[in-house]
Amino acid sequence: MGKLLFALALMAAIWWLLKKGKPPRRPALSEAEARAVLGVDAGADAEAIRAAHRRLVTAVHPDKGGSADLTRRINAARDILLRTR
Repeated sequence: MGKLLFALALMAAIWWLLKKGKPPRRPALSEAEARAVLGVDAGADAEAIRAAHRRLVTAVHPDKGGSADLTRRINAARDILLRTR
């Protein structure tokens, strides 16, 4: 019985260590969601997208006490919108 418990505990520890290194994946933003995140309309040019990105990132950057997840989302929105231009 002791060997079985040891094996189960070892397998659980290995599983936990392997899972710990992988962050959860977020689904990619659609173009409409990206526009909503940045607060720009469908006709916004590249300069307006960059200005909205700059304004938002300076407000929520992790170095200024903001959220890393929100900064990642804003960067992804910028990349999606600039790629479609």
